[in-house]
Amino acid sequence: MAKNLYPGGRGEGQVRWSMQRRIKEYCGLFGICGHRQASYITYLGLYALQHRGEESAGIVSSDDGKGMRCHKGMGQVADVFTEESLKKLTGNRAIGHVRYSTTGSSLMKNAQPLLMEYQKGVTAIAHNGNLVNSRQLKRYLENRGSIFQTTTDSEIIIHLMAHSRRNSFKRRLLYALKRLKGAYSLLLMDNEQIVGVRDPYGFRPLCLGKLNNAFCLASETCAFDLIGARFIREVEPGEIVFLSKSGLRSLHPPELKTKVQAMCIFEHIYFARPDSIIFGETVHSVRKRLGEQLAIEHPADADIVIPVPDSGTSAALGFSNMSKIPLEWGIIRNHYVGRTFIQPRQEIRDLGVKIKFNVLREVIKGKRIVVVDDSIVRGTTSRKRIRNLRRAGAKEVHLRISCPPHMYPCFYGIDFPKASDLLARRMSLKRIKEFLGVDSIGYLSLEGLLNSVKFPKENYCVACFTGRYPVKFRNADKYMLEGG
Repeated sequence: MAKNLYPGGRGEGQVRWSMQRRIKEYCGLFGICGHRQASYITYLGLYALQHRGEESAGIVSSDDGKGMRCHKGMGQVADVFTEESLKKLTGNRAIGHVRYSTTGSSLMKNAQPLLMEYQKGVTAIAHNGNLVNSRQLKRYLENRGSIFQTTTDSEIIIHLMAHSRRNSFKRRLLYALKRLKGAYSLLLMDNEQIVGVRDPYGFRPLCLGKLNNAFCLASETCAFDLIGARFIREVEPGEIVFLSKSGLRSLHPPELKTKVQAMCIFEHIYFARPDSIIFGETVHSVRKRLGEQLAIEHPADADIVIPVPDSGTSAALGFSNMSKIPLEWGIIRNHYVGRTFIQPRQEIRDLGVKIKFNVLREVIKGKRIVVVDDSIVRGTTSRKRIRNLRRAGAKEVHLRISCPPHMYPCFYGIDFPKASDLLARRMSLKRIKEFLGVDSIGYLSLEGLLNSVKFPKENYCVACFTGRYPVKFRNADKYMLEGG
């Protein structure tokens, strides 16, 4: 069985997370092989990927034959690492992880990378995604003697490798991967190599780059931009890449082949940084096209277009360009308020939107405005925001959303709530308009969304809009999805 070398630590259960529940990004991965400052480069890579997870951060480093070193903690990258802690992470290889729990718990024991020891050696793993058969796999492994130290499905992968009778790391990994169902991009590291894996459907992005003679892997290319690395290509769905002192080796196992792909379209809508290239396109360009299409489908007679920063900015620019309505900055974001802001009393919690966003009265007063946002989930934050715009003197408020209505939860790694909590599932469009207090509302159509991206519509996962899930699962699986 596998043993977690770092099962707990400081901060477990002591962090109070934001009362303003926005959609949670899943996780961010970064790894580099063949660089004498591997841990420092990984630290910078995680900084660039901070938007993908703010609950915990961690790095594991390694030298050839000299073991592994790990440091991780609760909070953001700058809070977890110090100059002293990075100096201890020696080695020419490192993998790092920033995390949001999806339906899992925000505990120190769940912080990644996980460093696990089993009979055939020590392996570190960092995981972005959710396994939809985790419940069955965990039951299967526990019946065969496995003892789990965390509540993440990421640990299941190492336990599967430990149960394999294969001698080589590659064969043990394939044994595990053949048994996984769901969404996963993985970084694994042993004493010889770093391995990157992308699931057969390609739900989650994973990119390959090169910094001088060192190969690196990251969830998004913005991490390469920060460290000065060259983006080579995306890891393909179902591909395994091996990075070692011998260079780069790629494997496309037949066991990981599918006839379809299911790239998460919400990466383009909200998650990824606008300066990243994922799924073959620059995210900013995709969002601009979404805004342009939104202006065609739902025009408005207004004076100005206002983006909801930051994920609505690119779409608002597209809406403004297509509609010829001037773009203005009517909502200012306080970038120094993170998702861990503590709001101890109810009357303070009610100020949550104002703490994070402030309205420019001079811009808003007396104007007919179009507010462009990326999505509405529960609707509570949007309702408060509209109320603040009204109080600032907005004459009319027309809300435009650059994706279709969210009707179904996600089981592949996004923390969308259960269906009964989704605003569009609970209310008609007319009722939503009344609930939010807007003069009009318009969602981008599914057809308009899929016509705005590069690949054929069959290549994207849009289950949160349609309820058609590309990887099937049993109902019981829905309650055991604690992703990496």
